[in-house]
Amino acid sequence: MADNMHKQGPQTTGHVWDDTLQEYNNPLPSWWVWGFYGTLLFAIAYWLVYPSWPIGKSFLTGVFGNIEYVNAAGETESWHWNTRAKLLKETQEAAAQQKPFYDKLAATPFDQIGKDPDLSSFVTSAGKPLFADNCAACHQSGGSGKVGSYPSLADDDWLYGGSHEKIQETVTKGRRGYMPPFGEALAPAQVTALASYVLALSGEKADPAKAAEGKELFHSHAAACFYCHGDEAKGRQDIGSANLTDKVWLWADVPGAGDDAGRLAAVEKVIAGGLAKGVMPAWEGRLSPEQIKLLTVYVHELGGGK
Repeated sequence: MADNMHKQGPQTTGHVWDDTLQEYNNPLPSWWVWGFYGTLLFAIAYWLVYPSWPIGKSFLTGVFGNIEYVNAAGETESWHWNTRAKLLKETQEAAAQQKPFYDKLAATPFDQIGKDPDLSSFVTSAGKPLFADNCAACHQSGGSGKVGSYPSLADDDWLYGGSHEKIQETVTKGRRGYMPPFGEALAPAQVTALASYVLALSGEKADPAKAAEGKELFHSHAAACFYCHGDEAKGRQDIGSANLTDKVWLWADVPGAGDDAGRLAAVEKVIAGGLAKGVMPAWEGRLSPEQIKLLTVYVHELGGGK
């Protein structure tokens, strides 16, 4: 039987050109044909079930009926089923479920929130998405921050203070940090000396002679670094100046440098170029007072509290 099939050869349509050129007859597999018909039927059903096909100045609205939700003006509206109306309704339902917790949070003093198991769970569950939506774009997931751009919120090192009240003030009003560039006011050798002293303050390897010169320059009126960072270089929270002795590097990427020369260059870059990007926007008016208080407690816990 196999020999007969081999002798017959493949099927053709019977069309012949130039005596020998023939057109094969290779129909599509039946499973493929029925699958194609199935996709057509699915598309038609989808058009009927969900909002889709335009009809004049309107369109098919689907078979799910209308969804009621409250618009920005506080008025109840009814709209045909669609993902936007569904999201609005679900968001409002979630807000209604969270309202008793927000009310309780607003009425509870900061030092009592951690003692309430329900409020503690609410801070963790509701604070995480609120932080992700509003803070993580800069401070990264988990508040790890980014050296040279955004401070870490998870290391208990606070530029403006780590109490609940100070964090709430920071979130509400925002902050605007600034460090002037010293590249034009000081000679390159003086910048190197200052950088050496700053490295030595944190226990990093530095040239002793240059570090000694930098210490004198740090406390002189030529550089006047002590004015912002303090006589002991421990920073000033009233103006948000960094502590230079705690081995926490906010702006100079010393941990990411591969050698001593790279660490020195990282600090020199900050001293010479200054910092004009330490700006955090105010969230007052963007978030409700209850949401700001929730973020305050959540961020406070990220840093271990203080």
